[in-house]
Amino acid sequence: MGRPLGQHFLTNKRLLDRIVAALEPHPDDVVIEVGAGTGTLTRRLAPRVGRVVALERDQRLLPLLGGERGMLGPLPENVEIVPGDALAVEWHALGRGRPVKVVGNIPYYLTSPLIEKALQPPLPVVIVYLVQREVADRLTAVPGSKAFGALTAGVQAVAATTRVCGVPAGAFSPPPRVNSAVVRIVPLEQPLVPFAEQRAFRDFLAALFGQRRKQLRRSLQNILSLAAPTVEQLLARCGIAAERRPETLPVQALVQLFHEIGALTRSSGFRKL
Repeated sequence: MGRPLGQHFLTNKRLLDRIVAALEPHPDDVVIEVGAGTGTLTRRLAPRVGRVVALERDQRLLPLLGGERGMLGPLPENVEIVPGDALAVEWHALGRGRPVKVVGNIPYYLTSPLIEKALQPPLPVVIVYLVQREVADRLTAVPGSKAFGALTAGVQAVAATTRVCGVPAGAFSPPPRVNSAVVRIVPLEQPLVPFAEQRAFRDFLAALFGQRRKQLRRSLQNILSLAAPTVEQLLARCGIAAERRPETLPVQALVQLFHEIGALTRSSGFRKL
C-alpha cells in the first residue's frame, strides 16, 4: 500500500504504550484519535479508556482498520471509526458533551493545522502527538535557544508542552526520512492570550520572528512603520531592551509586547498586524 497522505505507521509496541501512558488514561476517558491508520495505537489504547473515536481520512484503510477482515483483527467494541478529514470534523461534537483527550501519529505536513485545531475551545484535557523531531524541539524550546520561535511562543502562550520520548525512523513502517518525537500538550487553565486574540498573536509572532536576526528596535520599526523613539518608548514600557532579539524573550514578555502594540494601534490609529 502506498502512502499518498504522508502516512508512516508506528509498529513498536513499547513506543505505542509510551504514547498511551502520556495521555494518563482513565476508564471514563473519551479519546479522539487523529489518523487511526491500521489501528495499532487504537488497539493499545481502547482497553484503558471508556471510548475511542478514531478519525481516518484514507478510504483504503477503512476495510483494514476494523471488522472481521481488519488487518489486526476486529476492533474493541468501545471504538468508533469516523471516516473523513480530521481538520473538517468537529471533534468536540464527537465527545457528546464530555471532555476529550486527543492523540495521534499525525502527518508531518499537517502538524501546525492539527495543533491549532486541537487548541480550539472547548479545549481538550490533554493532547499527545507524534511529530517530526524538529517540531518537537520547537514546541518545547526555551527562550534563547535556536529552536525557539513563532510556533514555540504561539503554543506556549496557551499550553504547557513537554517532550515525552524520541522515536527513531526504524520504529515506523515504512520508515520516514527523519526521526520523530512524542510531545504532550496540556492547555493552560488561564491562557496568556485570550482565544479571540490568538490568531492576531500568531500573526504578530510570524512577523516578529520573520526578522529574528534583527534587534527588536529595528524589527518593530519595520513591522509597525514607527519612528525609532516611539518604538523605544514602547519597549521601555515593557521593560525590554531595544537591542534584544525576539528569540531571547520569554513568552510572557512577547505577550506583554503584543498587548502594548494593540493598545498603541487602538489609540493612535496605526494599522494592526
